[in-house]
Amino acid sequence: MPSSTFSGTVSSPKLSVAIDMGNPFLNLTVDAFLKIGAVGVTKSLAEDTFKAIDKGSLSKSSMEDALKNMCKEGVYWGSAAGIYVGTEYGIERIRGTRDWKNAMVAGAVTGAVISAASNKGKDKVLVDAITGGALATASKFLNDHYFY
Repeated sequence: MPSSTFSGTVSSPKLSVAIDMGNPFLNLTVDAFLKIGAVGVTKSLAEDTFKAIDKGSLSKSSMEDALKNMCKEGVYWGSAAGIYVGTEYGIERIRGTRDWKNAMVAGAVTGAVISAASNKGKDKVLVDAITGGALATASKFLNDHYFY
């Protein structure tokens, strides 16, 4: 009986933008801000598109609100990524090693800084620092395949 096979690969398009700030710390921080900021913008765009479709109408004010939301989310997500990556890089340079402990401290610092900037109170800053440290550590373990 005749048979056929199909072979191939599927890959997503890749876009690389290099911005040289003259310093590895700044390069990593700005790169993280731009890449993850774009994720925040996309998230906001998807949410606002869904709202417009659900509502069934589109107005100038809703477009302006969507643009404001996109900018706000992009800056928020980008700032969080920039703080995290910059902190982790700094800790790595100070300790001279790359491991999960850098991620834990950087996550805790990022959670605390973002929470403090949001004026959520001392207790919330501590909770957000613990959460940031835990998420960053878990991400590092999963990314480095410690559980395989």
